[in-house]
Amino acid sequence: MAVSTTIHPSGVSEVVVDTPPVNALSVRDWHDLADAVRHCGRDPAVGAVVLRAKGPGFNAGVDIKEIRRSTGHGALLGANRGCYAAFAAVYDCEIPVVAAVHGFCLGGGVGLAGNADIVIAAEDAYFGLPEVDRGALGAATHLARLVPQHLVRAMVYTCRTVSAAELHAHGSVLTVVPTTGLRAEALAVADEIAQKDPQVIRRAKEALNGIDPVDVKRGYRFEQGFTYELTLTGAGGAHRDRFAAGAVETAVPGATAEAEPPGPTPEDHPR
Repeated sequence: MAVSTTIHPSGVSEVVVDTPPVNALSVRDWHDLADAVRHCGRDPAVGAVVLRAKGPGFNAGVDIKEIRRSTGHGALLGANRGCYAAFAAVYDCEIPVVAAVHGFCLGGGVGLAGNADIVIAAEDAYFGLPEVDRGALGAATHLARLVPQHLVRAMVYTCRTVSAAELHAHGSVLTVVPTTGLRAEALAVADEIAQKDPQVIRRAKEALNGIDPVDVKRGYRFEQGFTYELTLTGAGGAHRDRFAAGAVETAVPGATAEAEPPGPTPEDHPR
């Protein structure tokens, strides 16, 4: 199973993504993730959710191979709808969602972490949107929940990444811990929330969403429209082909090769 759920006696639900080699999700995976998070929120026995992943990184976006195998635009449309569903499920979840991020958090990963209530990050975690280099747009809405506006623009235009330590300085990452302690720290924070009065916590989540200055779902749909436009003009497909052929950067996905140390190179498409 790409997405698994464990409910602990403490009332914490642990949703784990595991899609080797780099946690780039297929259309079905995105919808499965959305279903898992929604189910947790509707369970009265659950007081908080930890969302984490196995493997070298938290999330590398959507599976570009699935999109390239598809005739027409069905897989692209499916991926966009799947991402929308998963991001919305995290945001709309009736209980707080704690994202435990390690390694790379790119494209769709930023959408998940940006919509989470709390982000705990490992020391090796880094965040970015390589969309411009992939001929697509999306998740800047969610990146704007993690970094200031001018840094959002710089990251989108240049495809640079930021470290967990930088996000901690901005206040969007609660704690930075060694990778080996990430799961325990995320579970501890979620357990603290789960011990609160569940009725009050659920109303608190609803209240905080209600006063949010950004409509994250509408903003993301607006961004997706430009991905469709780029695909129709041919730019999107050309960049996806170049990326799949290895013509785009070959170091850390989403970063410039000269600016970042070597890392995993997914044959997939961060969204």
